[in-house]
Amino acid sequence: MSANESPKIDTSRPHPARLWNYWIGGKDHYAIDQQVGDQVAKVFPSVRDVARHSRLALGRMVRHLAAEEGVRQFLDVGTGLPTRDSVHEVAQRVAPESRVVYVDNDPLVLAHARALLVGRPEGRTDHVECDVRDPDRLLAEAARTLDLTRPVGLIMFGIMGNVVDDDEAYAIVRRLVGALAPGSFLALNDGTGVLDAKGRKAAVRRAVEGGSTPYAVRTPEQIAAFFTGLELLEPGVVSTSRWRPEAAPSGPPAVDAACGLGRKP
Repeated sequence: MSANESPKIDTSRPHPARLWNYWIGGKDHYAIDQQVGDQVAKVFPSVRDVARHSRLALGRMVRHLAAEEGVRQFLDVGTGLPTRDSVHEVAQRVAPESRVVYVDNDPLVLAHARALLVGRPEGRTDHVECDVRDPDRLLAEAARTLDLTRPVGLIMFGIMGNVVDDDEAYAIVRRLVGALAPGSFLALNDGTGVLDAKGRKAAVRRAVEGGSTPYAVRTPEQIAAFFTGLELLEPGVVSTSRWRPEAAPSGPPAVDAACGLGRKP
């Protein structure tokens, strides 16, 4: 799609990025997204907490990478719709020269991204319309902005559940991580069914019946397998709300999602 073309947006079917936007209280969604989002929340009430804590954990990971690990390049796959404290805002607040490439397969996401996700002049942001199932093209597009011979923070929040075949999902992550330089990082988060397996299963069924894409609910152990060969940073793969929280010492309640941050040796 060229910059002058209008994105082709299907408003008759919900999209994961727009559902997520609805659950975190955003305004960039359509009636079908709200309708299906409400149906999902009815059977899985904690979905809004999952969405909110996932966003907060993402910010904490990006801030750590920029401030503590010296990462200056970020590849955000499955960007979602723009919201406060997007990746480039967090990273460039620490290091204005940071470069960020946003990747999503929803034309609405990319239309908003091009308009709103504009970073500081010292750095650079780019936006790629690509499906995660095409990692070779994704890497080629990202290389127009990022130097893949230097460390990159690869962010995959809420995206791999949309690849329901386990072998394919693990192969995609291996391909992406394998193309990155040593010292790069993988930040990955996805939904689990540990706390409310029945509700999560019903939520996926409602979403698919409403026209959304299928979603694979994986265990924390299966999510940890995405980090095979990487050095997991403390506290490892944990409930998303409990990855280095900034809350009270007792910590926030667990949510039905798990995340981790791993370094490529």
